Amino acid sequence: MYPADDSFTHALALIPEGYSEGAFDNRRWGATVKRSPDGKRIWLYAEDLAGTDIVSFNFYLLAESGSTLKPCEMSSAKVIAFVLGYRPDSQDQPILPAKRSASL
Repeated sequence: MYPADDSFTHALALIPEGYSEGAFDNRRWGATVKRSPDGKRIWLYAEDLAGTDIVSFNFYLLAESGSTLKPCEMSSAKVIAFVLGYRPDSQDQPILPAKRSASL
């Protein structure tokens, strides 16, 4: 578990809903993001398009317990580095977790 800071939350908001492609660590990546209707859960799965590396996690934003990062069989440091460093090819307005209304 990891209570995310503002830079992580902001960077995650810049990754668009659905599938996107972009750059991380000088490589091409594909990333899929799903946000719960209430904005309390964000799921991300990303993979290196030219290799075998992946990043996968759930991120929970709960009023009573704060933010919690739950990586899927990898370190929190790897997830944080990806989110902070991933640059989608096209960036629209950030999707702030608490204001999102799309379904999972």
